[in-house]
Amino acid sequence: MTTNIRVMIIEDDQGIAEVHNRYLSQMEGFDVVGIATSQNEAEMQLDILQPDLVLLDIYLPDGNGLEILSQVRQQKQHCDVILITAARDVNTLQEAMRGGVVDYLLKPVIFSRLESALQKYSAQKQQLATVSDLDQKLVDKMLQSSTKTEPESDRLPKGIDGVTLDKIRGLFTSDTQMSADDAGVKIGASRTTARRYLEYLISTGELEADVHYGSVGRPERTYKKQVR
Repeated sequence: MTTNIRVMIIEDDQGIAEVHNRYLSQMEGFDVVGIATSQNEAEMQLDILQPDLVLLDIYLPDGNGLEILSQVRQQKQHCDVILITAARDVNTLQEAMRGGVVDYLLKPVIFSRLESALQKYSAQKQQLATVSDLDQKLVDKMLQSSTKTEPESDRLPKGIDGVTLDKIRGLFTSDTQMSADDAGVKIGASRTTARRYLEYLISTGELEADVHYGSVGRPERTYKKQVR
């Protein structure tokens, strides 16, 4: 009988933490055993819950995720870490690699990439549990530096076309905000089509939505690039 992988989520944004929680709940083989939104909460829960895997953010309101990673290693806690962060500087990546993270995902997270990282981690654990002696081929497989993922066009859900998706993406800069009607006009598509693509980009974490009320009180959903 295979035991599910016990996962702890450390993320300062409660909404993002809950998105990760719900996403993991839909995947076989994973159980979320704890969610922490600060370094203090994380340190207490890690000691008690002893998870197998931690999804770790760097920017926390009372500290830094790299400090947590360092403590985990110093205390010899038997858990692996996938870093999920907006930090794009080389020094942070290097420090994370020295701390032995099994993967490093940049925000906004593309959830197909997160799924790939989790599936790779699960497959590695299962394979290591069935062997007693290593050979070089297996070691090389375990230490692959990158997760192989299929082209995005092969991963898109039904009804989402890669060319149209790129057109929608191209509409948004850091300060752009528009409705589905506006997006549809700009790419020459219907409001319904534009909204389908906009909502998909929300699901991947690339966009976020807000509701505005016009002069007659009619609510209008608008979209903008998510900034973390």
